[in-house]
Amino acid sequence: MIKKYTAIILFFFLQTSTFAQDLGKVYFAGGCFWCMEESFEKKEGVLEVISGYSGGTTTNPTYEEVIYENTGHFEVVEIIFDKNKTDFNELLNHFWRNIDPFDEYGQFCDRGYSYRSVAFYQTQKEKDLIEKSIIKLEEKFGKKIVTYVRKFDKFYKAEEKHQNFYIEKFANYLRYKKACGRERILNKIWN
Repeated sequence: MIKKYTAIILFFFLQTSTFAQDLGKVYFAGGCFWCMEESFEKKEGVLEVISGYSGGTTTNPTYEEVIYENTGHFEVVEIIFDKNKTDFNELLNHFWRNIDPFDEYGQFCDRGYSYRSVAFYQTQKEKDLIEKSIIKLEEKFGKKIVTYVRKFDKFYKAEEKHQNFYIEKFANYLRYKKACGRERILNKIWN
């Protein structure tokens, strides 16, 4: 009887392990987190993108605090991905193609420190990949990349009204995105 139960438990454990995903998380700031969320959610292997704040000193900051006060935080996206379908390097390359890495005052129409671009790293390998990609981009464009490279510490999820904004408030989002000129500027840089 004990062998039978052990066999059943072992069977379910192996089945669960076989289908378990190997998940990873990365963090990027690219100006408006609504736009970054849209871009990364369309990427193969990305399972979820959450808008939030990171890089500062304030615990559980609000949108208003991050934008109008000196919290040190950036608008950031947390990207949860399947390591069997994509990796940090692919996501980093996607990040570069969705920001203006030469803008030291924000991104597109969003100005200010909290809208600066940041590539966060959690390991030395990620930091090395970021730094190598910066060197390649500077050689390609003949300009200095001003995107910050920061060690990741903590992520604070943004208020619910900011999650999936590009879906929930689609018309408002499209008006904002067009008025900002994001796609036009990205095409000018990367195409």
